Order: sequence, then C-alpha cells, then structure tokens
Amino acid sequence: MARALVLGGLGGIGSVAVRALAAVDEFDQVVIADVLGEEAETAAAQFGDSRITGIAVDAQSHTNLTTAMKDADVVLNCTGPFYRFGPPVLRAAIDAGVDYVDVCDDLAPTQSMLAMHDAAQAAGVTALIGMGNSPGIANVIVRLCAEQLLDRVESVDIMHVHGGEPEEGPGVIKHRLHAMDNPVPLFVNGDFVEVHQLEADGRAFVREFDFRDVGRLPVYPYPHPETITLPRYLPGLQRATNMGVIFPLAYFHRTQQLVRVGLSSQEPLTVGDTAVVPLDVAVALLQSQRPGFLEEAQVTGPAGCLAVEVGGIKDGDYHRYVFQLSSTMAGAGEGTGIPAAVGTILMHWGHISGPGVLPPEAAVDPTSFLDLAFDLMRRLGVQAGGDSGALHVEHTGPDGVARQVSLGV
Repeated sequence: MARALVLGGLGGIGSVAVRALAAVDEFDQVVIADVLGEEAETAAAQFGDSRITGIAVDAQSHTNLTTAMKDADVVLNCTGPFYRFGPPVLRAAIDAGVDYVDVCDDLAPTQSMLAMHDAAQAAGVTALIGMGNSPGIANVIVRLCAEQLLDRVESVDIMHVHGGEPEEGPGVIKHRLHAMDNPVPLFVNGDFVEVHQLEADGRAFVREFDFRDVGRLPVYPYPHPETITLPRYLPGLQRATNMGVIFPLAYFHRTQQLVRVGLSSQEPLTVGDTAVVPLDVAVALLQSQRPGFLEEAQVTGPAGCLAVEVGGIKDGDYHRYVFQLSSTMAGAGEGTGIPAAVGTILMHWGHISGPGVLPPEAAVDPTSFLDLAFDLMRRLGVQAGGDSGALHVEHTGPDGVARQVSLGV
C-alpha cells in the first residue's frame, strides 16, 4: 500500500499539496500530519475520502517523526520555517529509511541537508530538497534550457512575486524576515559574493521587472538556494541571482522597516515583568496590519509570477530566454504546494535520481515534471497564464529581436 505522509499538511502550502495528492490515484493513503492532531483529523474528514487521514506529529520530536514515518513510502515536509525544521526532519527520514521531499527555500538548511548526502546514500534514501516554486520550478526550467535549448548556460536570473493570499502564516512571515536580515549569496562573474537586502551592496542589485499578470515591480536580493546549487551542476555558469518581492509593495516595505529597527531578533526583551521576543512581535504586527495594506491597495485575491531569465550559447551564438509562469487566481500555496506534490508523485514512481540529497536541477526530468504539474493544475482548477499557455516563453536570438515561442507544455 503506497502511503504519503505530508508534514505541515494543515498549512497554506501543505494543504494544497494534500489536495493535489488526493486528486490522483497514486497513493492508497495520504496522511495529513500536523502538531494539531484533532484539526488534522477534521481536515482529512472534510475530503470525504477514506484515503485521506490525519494524525498528530510533533516535528520537534525525533522519535515522534520516525514513528510517524515508519509506514510511509514518501515523506513530504511542508513544515516551516526550514531553518528550524529542515535538517532535523531530513535526519529523521534518513534514520527511518524513507524517501523525502521538501520545499525548503532557506539557504543555511539547504547547505546542511546537502551535507547529509553520504548519509542518505548509505541508507538508500533519496531526498529531493527545494521542490517548490523558487527553488523548485525555477531549477527545473534551468535544467530544461541546459538539456534542450542551449549548449552552455552562462547566466540565470530568477525573479518571483506573490501576494494577496487570504492569510500568511507565521512560518511564511518568519522566513521573509529571516531573508531580509541575513546575507544573500549571489554568483557573479563566476564567483560567490554576499550582499544584504537592506544595505547598499544589496540595493545595487535591485531592478524592476514587468511580471506577467501582476505588473511592474522592483525585486530585491533573496537568500534562496538556487544561487549555491546551480553552479554545482552547470559547468560554464557565470551568474546566478535570486530576486523577489511581495505585493502590496507597502506591505513589503513595512516588513523591511521592522527588520531595520531590530524586530527580526529572536533574543527576548523584558517588558515590565514579561519576556517578549521581538520576532514574535513583528509577526503579530504584520498579521494584524496586512488586511489594511491589502484593502488600501485594492488587492482582492491572490496572484503570483515566477520569472526565469536564462542566457547562454547555442551553435556559437548568444541566446536569451525569459520564462514566466503566472496566475491571477493562485498564490504561494498553489505555486509551491503543487510542485511539491509533483515531486512526491515522481518520487513514488521512482523517477527521481538517487539515492542521496539532491536539488531539483540534479534529480528531476523537466518534461515529466511539467507535464504532471500542468495536469495537477487542471485537476485542481488552478488557472495559469493567458492565450500563450501556462508557461510563457520569450526568446531573443542573435538578431536582438524578442519573440514569443512555444515549448508545447
């Protein structure tokens, strides 16, 4: 009996992944695993499908994790923030001997999990990390370019925007604060450099980009792990950057302001007789103020766009491709949860390279991934793109003229 265990299955990303897995017949059982066990059971019952069940799992307990994992074929980890729940959960999966997928988009835990490669290999475990949007879909698109469109990839610039979701959980907000407060590695001119989003070295990389279905917005350096994984697998790569933003822009700027005044700190302060963690205050403030920002900007629903610019050489000439995957009806939950489900299904099928700990560009076949991703989107009623199809691709060749092209997906 095929069994998928979705950790954090009640969250904005995990719940979408559960819906996607429930929409196909690949698993005999899909388990919503969350620290809130009763709520997990209630959520499972709402499917009206005996294949979907809910259990209580404490992701902070190694024993609890390995016990829950022992009967699973694949574990999908959607429990954030990943700087807390990435490496420990992967360690539990390795100890349990269970294949693993996650949506980790934090730099430090990605490095820590890649360091577990030998341990995973020895245990016969395949771990696909960062199988979300960025990282995730972005990496797969770059691999598609490397395998099908270019002889040599020289530059990759990944840009992403989303906003308007009904709510943002604490894990999502903490990740964003963490990203603003920590060094951002970029790969420039064949070397790694560190910049800081809120300082002059980071501001030097800020650019505006016209996101399909969202609009023109500035993007800022983000510490997503593509910039450290892509150079490992693409000989000849000279540049890899990751840039992002959230809308409404005023909400994003408010988040930056809180980081500037120190509210991303996890060191408790004593206020009267009470210990207060500044990070918790920042999260509470942003959650309380966000509805006002959405109303002021007249944002009435979710939208998002992932853009990937890839430049390189084909038959001796320079070519540039710009990929955009966008939606005006879906946000971060769908944009991350659906590719996570795709990775989980491909893992179950045995279509992920392994064993070991690998990022998407090293382990996922682009054609298989995209075909399944768009199939799941149709099943869930997620609309993406416009007349040009779900994946919009623009190609600029040696003549310097940009043309829309179709990849047949």
